Amino acid sequence: MGKLSTHVLDTTQGKPGAGVSVALYRLDGDARVLLKTDLTNGDGRCAAPLLEGDALRAGCYELVFGAGDYFAAQGVAMPEPRFIDRVVIAFGIADPAQNYHVPLVVTPWSYSTYRGS
Repeated sequence: MGKLSTHVLDTTQGKPGAGVSVALYRLDGDARVLLKTDLTNGDGRCAAPLLEGDALRAGCYELVFGAGDYFAAQGVAMPEPRFIDRVVIAFGIADPAQNYHVPLVVTPWSYSTYRGS
């Protein structure tokens, strides 16, 4: 069985994003269902997979990261309103037997993601 995982990399400071809030939603038509919330650990990762086994199903999902709050807690000067605040990554899981790793690479001014394994 596959699993879904994530981590955060703070490229402004060249370190893992520790203490970033993460919320996982499943999109069912017009409904947005909260499945899990977590905080990243000292390595910028959630301690356990966000979904695994029978809980990992094919479909559409969103990960929402509290990047703006993270940078504010780090003492990074940012304008109000913040340019990057909540980062929403919408993605699909086609084959729940595979591993899906959805990392966030972020600064107060930009972000990117990719599919890892």
